[in-house]
Amino acid sequence: MDMSLIVVVVIVVGFLIAGVRILPEYERGVVFRLGRAIGVKGPGVFILIPLVDRMTRISLRTMVLDIPPQDVITKDNVSMKVNAVNYFRVVDPMKAVVEVEDYLYATGQLAQTTLRAVLGQVELDQLLSDREAINVRLQEILDTHTEPWGIKVSQVELKDVDLPKDMQSSLARQAQAERDRRAKVIMAQAEESAAQALVNAAATLSTNPVAVQLRFMQTLIEISASTSNTTIIPLPIPVDLISGLMGMSKKPGS
Repeated sequence: MDMSLIVVVVIVVGFLIAGVRILPEYERGVVFRLGRAIGVKGPGVFILIPLVDRMTRISLRTMVLDIPPQDVITKDNVSMKVNAVNYFRVVDPMKAVVEVEDYLYATGQLAQTTLRAVLGQVELDQLLSDREAINVRLQEILDTHTEPWGIKVSQVELKDVDLPKDMQSSLARQAQAERDRRAKVIMAQAEESAAQALVNAAATLSTNPVAVQLRFMQTLIEISASTSNTTIIPLPIPVDLISGLMGMSKKPGS
């Protein structure tokens, strides 16, 4: 075999080997040929033309972007620091490469500005009590703005809300006052129920003599269970007997 032919074969094989690419299931390759995007390759094995084709790898897995603490002033002029976490993934590799220079950096910057803008439109009480609605709003805004980049934002979660110390003390006092108010309301309702029960019991006893006797017997049972050495048993005295005794106590001529 001619030596020159061997050299040519070796060069061709070397070029083919140099052009072999293997991508896993979760990656795609955006291929540029002489500077022009020609398509998306992968997963699996494919061949690029050396010195002509250039490939950019893009992961399709969900990415977690930590949004650093942002200085936020709420609608009611409360200053605080808030951080969050953003979950997103690439759904269109071609747009993620062609439409934006660095989709990771761009998504992070957009998340920071959106966080400040949204939280600046809510009051502190809403921020503390209605996080779920704020998370949904952040997710919808980010998803709308990143869609042209081939990005799908699936979830945004507020993590920590760092309040000033004086505001924390104020919120603690407010919470304590609310707990005291609820306790007083519950006690008032209990006293009202107890008073109504006493009224009902008195009405029943006044119209039913048998009920009075049963209550008297129950009282005797409760007294007998006492550990006291002295027991006083109240006895009902007929009205006629009292009148008779009062009549006998009066002497003639007095």
